[in-house]
Amino acid sequence: MAPSLLDLAPVVPVVVIEDASDAVPLARALVAGGLPAIEVTLRTPVALDAIRAIAGEVPEAVVGAGTVLTPEQVTESVAAGARFLVSPGWTDVLLEAMRASGVPFLPGVSTTSEVVALLERGVREMKFFPAQAAGGTAYLKSLSGPLPQARFCPTGGIGPANAAEYLSLPNVGCVGGTWMLPDDAVAARDWGRIEELARAAAGLRAL
Repeated sequence: MAPSLLDLAPVVPVVVIEDASDAVPLARALVAGGLPAIEVTLRTPVALDAIRAIAGEVPEAVVGAGTVLTPEQVTESVAAGARFLVSPGWTDVLLEAMRASGVPFLPGVSTTSEVVALLERGVREMKFFPAQAAGGTAYLKSLSGPLPQARFCPTGGIGPANAAEYLSLPNVGCVGGTWMLPDDAVAARDWGRIEELARAAAGLRAL
């Protein structure tokens, strides 16, 4: 059985790529820093090209697609080389498309009812989004008692100041974030700085 997506690294960088030519050097910097699982969000017109480039030229990266909202995006992402899928929320239609894709997926939840509904459908690994706005570590702690079988990748409002607190929770496998990708470093193509920030993030462990 393949290792869980939640166990690849403590932090999954959430990447918004505006220029497809940045995709490969950015991915190489993240991998060199110890963050192999890279979520490229489908928020820009070049996102699929970026996934394709990373999948083709950075084999040590585990590249995935984020902000997946439709079955069509599921198909396009997997065709481009995405090895996992992440959505901010889910519907039965989207869930079935992700399940049929054959790659690991993390449907997004922010309420207890959504978690129970996914467990009912046989899904145990989920994205908790928007993590801080939806209740943060206190909410996740509350879920661990009645729903210990659910595991989460919290994303949204997480940074170096609070990531370790999330990672200390028994139902959190990893966290997603953007703090190792500051806008000015990406704009300057300062891949060395991004690698350093990635290395610091990869070193985060539970409190």
